[in-house]
Amino acid sequence: MQIAINFGKLTVIAELNDSDTARKIQAALPITGRANTWGDEIYFSIPVKAGLEEGATADMEVGDIAYWPPGHAFCLFFGPTPASTGAKPRAASPVNKIGRILSDPGVLKKVPDGARVEIHAANER
Repeated sequence: MQIAINFGKLTVIAELNDSDTARKIQAALPITGRANTWGDEIYFSIPVKAGLEEGATADMEVGDIAYWPPGHAFCLFFGPTPASTGAKPRAASPVNKIGRILSDPGVLKKVPDGARVEIHAANER
């Protein structure tokens, strides 16, 4: 399923995978929140509760979208984080990969901490 993630006038298009966590997020759409930044990661709490899935990992790729169970958080990775040891993003602790950003993830560098965020199905609005 394709989703649109809006930060005011900035929008990225992404695709959710077919995992249990991604299906829970899809069922909860639309979701709104406030962006928190941690290096080149944006995360925010969402009204979805899920545990770690098989294959959960802290190792991410630029453009990965994940769910962080301890904070019930939706996470967008677009570069190194404070936990990274190189150029690749790394989550604070294991996360469930739930999808990929289809547009340029680098535009997320423009999103300020505290920005309003809205996630909805890409074909809605």
